[in-house]
Amino acid sequence: MADVNESDTESHTTVRNVVLVILDTARSKSVGAVPSAVAADSAAAGPTGAARDASGHEGDGPQTTPTLCRLAGEGTTFENAFATAPWTLPSHASLFTGLFPSEHGTHGDHTYLDDQLRTLPEAFADAGYRTVGVSNNTWITEEFGFDRGFDTLRKGWQYIQSDADMGAVVRGEDLREKLQATRNRLFDGNPLVNAANVLYSELLQPAGDDGAARSVDWIGTWLERRTDDRPLFLFCNFIEPHVEYDPPREYAERFLPADATYEEATAIRQDPRAYDCGAYDLSDREFVLLNGLYRAALAYVDDKLATLRRSLEAAGEWEDTLFVVCGDHGEHIGEHGFFGHQYNLYDTLINVPLVAHGGPFTGGGRRTDLVQLLDLPATVLETAGIDDPELLEQGSSRSLHPDSASDPRDAVFAEYVAPQPSIDRLEARFGSVPKRVRAFDRRLRAVRTAEYKYVRGDDGFERLHDVGSDPFERTDIADAEPAAVRSLRTRLEARFEPLEDVGSTGEADVAMREGTKERLADLGYL
Repeated sequence: MADVNESDTESHTTVRNVVLVILDTARSKSVGAVPSAVAADSAAAGPTGAARDASGHEGDGPQTTPTLCRLAGEGTTFENAFATAPWTLPSHASLFTGLFPSEHGTHGDHTYLDDQLRTLPEAFADAGYRTVGVSNNTWITEEFGFDRGFDTLRKGWQYIQSDADMGAVVRGEDLREKLQATRNRLFDGNPLVNAANVLYSELLQPAGDDGAARSVDWIGTWLERRTDDRPLFLFCNFIEPHVEYDPPREYAERFLPADATYEEATAIRQDPRAYDCGAYDLSDREFVLLNGLYRAALAYVDDKLATLRRSLEAAGEWEDTLFVVCGDHGEHIGEHGFFGHQYNLYDTLINVPLVAHGGPFTGGGRRTDLVQLLDLPATVLETAGIDDPELLEQGSSRSLHPDSASDPRDAVFAEYVAPQPSIDRLEARFGSVPKRVRAFDRRLRAVRTAEYKYVRGDDGFERLHDVGSDPFERTDIADAEPAAVRSLRTRLEARFEPLEDVGSTGEADVAMREGTKERLADLGYL
């Protein structure tokens, strides 16, 4: 049972509310200002991954995320924040439990969050908080065990909450496909509710929006009308930066090169698994345009972040709120020859933005120490003055509170426990997969210090990079630095069980609803 700690000193300021916002698929290098040479900059363009502004935080072009930058200026920015995994399911499980993926067991081979694990929403619920979640990612729902501890967990892509997912209608390529999907699904549950959800998604949902607008509108109305005097724990996942990148035209045109059109950019095929498997190619120019669409999607959801802040201010809650914003993982848009966020642990996928505002984090400036997203449970509990030994003792979370007694990290870790989708699923879809892709059928672990980044696979694969001189991880120096390899390999072995022994906990997979399968396939996961 969690308890509120009443003995906090003035220097150890607590807050009343906690709001945790996930910008799904937001990578650190793409927040902030865009360099003015973005049209010619093929950073994310093409398999070679040519150079781009290293941090993404500085530049004289248009701002990708002005709201987030304002929060960073008023609060605390963690410039070296890292996810524990390169995709949604295991990353969220880590920031809910404080455990690494091989420890919480939620990954591509086991897609359900173990109900024996203590979660962050449960800690706040037991401390007397009103716990509300709004998810726009299919993985973060009750179907995969993420509803525990929430009084309310809404699916942001639905106008009316329902177990039936009418996503197949939304994804129909033409009117015929949409009508067929409607006939197939209309009576799966309440037909009136299903019809209302189709009507909203087809006619009323803002163009380029994947649920963020509906979500912040609902939150604003809920805050305005609520009479509950309990403190609030609010969790939001906004998915707009995820494939497919389809921002509203007015946003896209701000970030596309001057010689490109919205129609040209949005006509580009966005199918990461097909690209990885060589089913089609993308040119350097197409990656530049996709990067523009991606930044435009970030800019769009950043505006919704501003709406959420205004709602908290209007409700009189902002001054008493710890407001935390982060990405759950990053994205490849051509870097290292990849599109999407699977099969590797490059910093492009695991270095994410992390900003905290409120209480002791207001005016905290920039922090360059190494931190992990699984540090958020200890951080928000300490800042809220909540003592929950069960949650804190089950994992490796270390508080980032400026007055915390937690030791700073001298290294961060990440894991890719199982390919997602599996190589078998790729073969079922494409018939055969290239040798390059077949090599991805492995487990990976990474350790990153202030000096080195080391990655090891259960097939013997390993690479080493000098973080200072090679921030884009282009030059493998494992052969030239055998002592560093041995040291970091030993560190991984001391921290985790052997890679070869990592497996699933219980059933291999959740039996997904058909609508869920289609929605995850649309996001490139299946």
